[in-house]
Amino acid sequence: MPTVDAIAVMENEAVEICRKLIQIDTTNYGGNKGAGELEAARYVAQLLQEVGLAAQIYESAPGRANVLVRIPGADRTLPALVVHGHLDVVPAIAEDWSVDPFGAEIIDGMIWGRGAVDMKNMDAMIIAAVRHLQRENITPPRDLIIAFFADEEAGGDYGSGWMVQNHPELFAGATEAISEVGGFSVEINGRRAYMLQTAEKGIAWLKLTAQGMAGHGSQLNPDNAVTALAGAVHRIGEHQWPLSYTKTTRALLEQVAELAGLDFDEANPAPLLTAMGNVSRFVGATLQNTANPTALEAGYKHNVIPGQAHALIDCRTLPDQHEATLQTLRELAGEHVEVSMMHEQDSLEVPFAGPLVESMVQSLLAEDPDAVVLPYMLSGGTDNKWLAKLDITGYGFAPLQLPAELDFTGMFHGVDERVPVDSIKFGVRVLHKLLQEY
Repeated sequence: MPTVDAIAVMENEAVEICRKLIQIDTTNYGGNKGAGELEAARYVAQLLQEVGLAAQIYESAPGRANVLVRIPGADRTLPALVVHGHLDVVPAIAEDWSVDPFGAEIIDGMIWGRGAVDMKNMDAMIIAAVRHLQRENITPPRDLIIAFFADEEAGGDYGSGWMVQNHPELFAGATEAISEVGGFSVEINGRRAYMLQTAEKGIAWLKLTAQGMAGHGSQLNPDNAVTALAGAVHRIGEHQWPLSYTKTTRALLEQVAELAGLDFDEANPAPLLTAMGNVSRFVGATLQNTANPTALEAGYKHNVIPGQAHALIDCRTLPDQHEATLQTLRELAGEHVEVSMMHEQDSLEVPFAGPLVESMVQSLLAEDPDAVVLPYMLSGGTDNKWLAKLDITGYGFAPLQLPAELDFTGMFHGVDERVPVDSIKFGVRVLHKLLQEY
């Protein structure tokens, strides 16, 4: 049985590892641009090697680094569990922040910095929990495949995608995985609830291209590429997608209705979303398909009409609605605007049932007995999408007990990202229990 002192060491390590990872700039601008993950990967590998684990670094391109190690379990006939995180972060514009985004300062009991939420907190919890298991000579029941990927924030081409395509043998025998964006707490009608992620929307990153007649800006031009593109972007951005409930979102809202003492009205989910507080932004986006214009590019001089104009669209689709959604977008773009696919991944929806789910729930309730655990769908995507190509069922489980007033979900890719120190200590205890017992 681990001593109180050993648990405290694990908790404090998780906090300090999180701070150190934040201080390592792993900004990912997409298109293989950015600081890269190699320095962070070397730090992670060193921490694992210090406790006797033969962690290996796999570079998919110069500076783009993944770390992986397999820990043998007591029963090698049991399917392996993949426990994974990503080392890259989205860009942070320093002048927009109230602190240095890579300073990892502790202010008001919270660690501030890019990656504090997404997802260096979970990376640190994984590392600290594994180091604790090794120091205490605790053999997990099944093989654990511990992985830290590059490039998640740009689709995984240099990270999980590259590993799955080039080193599938490293995941042999694995059937399940846990990673980010689940297990965090919200408050519903005074009751703490933990959101366990059992589904993800599909991804379609699209490029719109309008062709037109180039010419002088002072002339009449009925074939203006910018005008055609602007119309397409407006139609797509203003399109009202209908409400649609998957088995995950229906199960979630039915339980929220019960907790909040409200009726579940399919035509009007707003009261239930309001009852969920800040997390309503996450959940609301999973009740319909979405397509948001995110970038525009056209022209090079004020008095020159360009012959081409481009826009980027971030489309997220519900299970079984991907192709129909894309067809709607082509119709909205119009016949004079080409729609091309830049990046595409399937949606995921897995059962909120089974031994792994039961173990995750029990690990949470062991630390917070009066809480409830609910399934939910993520409006974004994770590296579980790539692991699904190896028939690995993925869940979002980065356990954090959070203050009710903290807008945690609003800090994903946001400014002044921060996570409470006590939340990390809570999370690493939960994760350690899961890895030791499942």
